[in-house]
Amino acid sequence: MQKTLSVIDLSAIRANALTVRKMLGDRFFFAVVKADAYGHGAEKVAAELQDICDGFCVAICDEGVALRLSGITKPILVLAPPINSDDADKMKFYSLTATVSSVFCAKLLSGCRCHIAVNTGMNRYGCSEKELKQVLDILDPNFIDGVYSHLYAAENRDECERQYAAFSKAVKEVKKVNCDAVAHLAASGGILRGGKYLFDGARCGIMLYGYAPAGFKRGSLRPALSVFAPLAQEVEPFGRGVGYNIADRRYKKLYTYRLGYADGFFRTVPLGEKTLCMDAFISTEKCALLPVMCDADEYAKRCGTISYEVLCSVTARSEKIYERRAEIQI
Repeated sequence: MQKTLSVIDLSAIRANALTVRKMLGDRFFFAVVKADAYGHGAEKVAAELQDICDGFCVAICDEGVALRLSGITKPILVLAPPINSDDADKMKFYSLTATVSSVFCAKLLSGCRCHIAVNTGMNRYGCSEKELKQVLDILDPNFIDGVYSHLYAAENRDECERQYAAFSKAVKEVKKVNCDAVAHLAASGGILRGGKYLFDGARCGIMLYGYAPAGFKRGSLRPALSVFAPLAQEVEPFGRGVGYNIADRRYKKLYTYRLGYADGFFRTVPLGEKTLCMDAFISTEKCALLPVMCDADEYAKRCGTISYEVLCSVTARSEKIYERRAEIQI
């Protein structure tokens, strides 16, 4: 096997989801499986969680289509608003729930189920207060299933309070038009903050995979992904090189592993001896499958990034193997 190996513990993902379900109580729960479920495999993760959550969130339309084709029947909210009529037509055909973030989107999505995104300060996607009134005039109230926003600094209480106030005003306006529309402001950080930020329910991403966003502790959450590099060659050292580096000591044996920065690992963070090559690295350690990433928080800290980026990167060229390591007790 030339590919790296990603071992994904479905029992950990399931246990994490049940923890979130308990935190949300009777509120609705959308599992975020965008970016191939943060590198864990969207179709497999969604199938595992379909009996726990009320629906799913993806980033783009094609991710939602892939879930539908894999047999997922629950609501799927596409978080990125449509850019053109092709996106809108695809969402309607595959019964995906669209995001309306502007007057342009509202006109484009006639007859499509939707959630309205409101800009409460993140300035990414979302209607302004003025646009929201125009959007509500355009949309058929019967097709408005929800209204949402996103906490841009869930670890900062003052910023959360400002967003909460702005979102609460928007929720009142939407519920005047359709009282059954669900309101959701919280993602993982908002869930951990809890209380009033939960509104009618929440979207949960990184917590499902065993991690917490900045400013929060992951507690009992269980990381689900481990990555292994296969041994490709045993080398009798010759000359003075070790990969693309000049060796600073003598080696009796070196071992080449088939994993490099093209596999989503960072060249600036050594694995084995010195820097990574594009498709390989060299080590003094011998192992048929060498563990290279078992905790995304730890690896992210070494890389100067966050667990989200690590998880989305390190399975790019990987063979995914699924297992259930432990009985679940929640």
